Amino acid sequence: MNILLLGSGGREDALAWRIRQSPSCEALIAAPGNPGIARWAQCVAIDPADPAAVVALARASDIALVVVGPEAPLVAGVADALRAAGIAVFGPSAAAAQLEGSKGFTKDLCRANAIPTAAYVRTESREAARAALGAFSLPVVLKADGLAAGKGVVIATTADEAEQAIEAVGEGPMVIEAFLEGEEASLFSLVDGETCVALASAQDHKRVGEGDTGPNTGGMGAYSPAPVLTAELEQRAMDEIVRPTARAMAAAGMPFSGVLYAGLMLTDEGPKLIEYNVRFGDPECEAIMPRIEGDFAELLHAVASGRLGEVAAPELSASHAMTVIVAARGYPGTPASGGAIRAVESAEAVEGVTVFHAGTAQAEAGLVARGGRVLAVTALGKTLAQARARAYRAIDQIDFADGFHRRDIGWRELERQEA
Repeated sequence: MNILLLGSGGREDALAWRIRQSPSCEALIAAPGNPGIARWAQCVAIDPADPAAVVALARASDIALVVVGPEAPLVAGVADALRAAGIAVFGPSAAAAQLEGSKGFTKDLCRANAIPTAAYVRTESREAARAALGAFSLPVVLKADGLAAGKGVVIATTADEAEQAIEAVGEGPMVIEAFLEGEEASLFSLVDGETCVALASAQDHKRVGEGDTGPNTGGMGAYSPAPVLTAELEQRAMDEIVRPTARAMAAAGMPFSGVLYAGLMLTDEGPKLIEYNVRFGDPECEAIMPRIEGDFAELLHAVASGRLGEVAAPELSASHAMTVIVAARGYPGTPASGGAIRAVESAEAVEGVTVFHAGTAQAEAGLVARGGRVLAVTALGKTLAQARARAYRAIDQIDFADGFHRRDIGWRELERQEA
């Protein structure tokens, strides 16, 4: 089948790489794509959040399946337009995408369906947010209600930090919630209405600095699987969080179809939901895709066509994968752009390594940086330690003067394994 992939980041490069290896994929088009994605797909320069443009391209290219990478097209209703045109799409409707598009919507759904999550209050103004703070002890979590590219969350440890977060959001809606103690893990599930199948676990590193310090970013690295999410805890998360969410969404007339990414806090009381994303995480996707076996494109098509219960469960290799992000100097603030990137092919010569392009552009002189997160260097290994060693060996081959990266991705898990 002909497949159209929407997006232009490292997540989409990993998806394109994996989809192109699927026996059922005859041709792959990416919109708009990037220089890395161009290795696996024909890139077409359209706005992936323009429903009419996406439908027109899908029709003109005889597309059997559209895979939506980022969240913005989903919230914009691209999946709705494709379904209305009779085109199968992997990704939820705009109504179902509220699970990511509105943190308040998700918190209310959790409360109404007894889904474990932190206590919270929704506010609509600065004054209301300041008044609500009195009900919470420090540290407290403050979240802008809408899409924030993974960076709209502040964990305030002082009253001044909480005030700064409220000022930053302005008069818009916020969610203020109790701070949960524990370790975070990500669980990715495939959902086609009410049928839910766990796909893979991962752990992300949001903070820009080593030792998990500094401001939040879109993610500086990830690894999969996440051993801290044991089989027992994963089963509890599916039974207590993911499946009740799918049932509630279907009952509300907005069934979820696509990948549901549950950000979990593993507390002493069990897993609790931090938040949902309605697409693959970035950089978790880059760490998960190399572990997936079988015909991945057919699996996505089964979800899109409501046949998830009829196909074999996803198969994952026993390997461990690690992704380390190489970002441009200045990220997550104002990143440097235009810096030359050389010797990516030398990095990929390291055994088990694939370098996914997250924010690159092709200039006359060669590959250059065009975004904050530039490369996602991903390595497979028999152990997490081996995957990590390969990833950093590969990074050391790359010539990117404007780039920086964390050297401690996976540190908590590796410390546990060495203890």
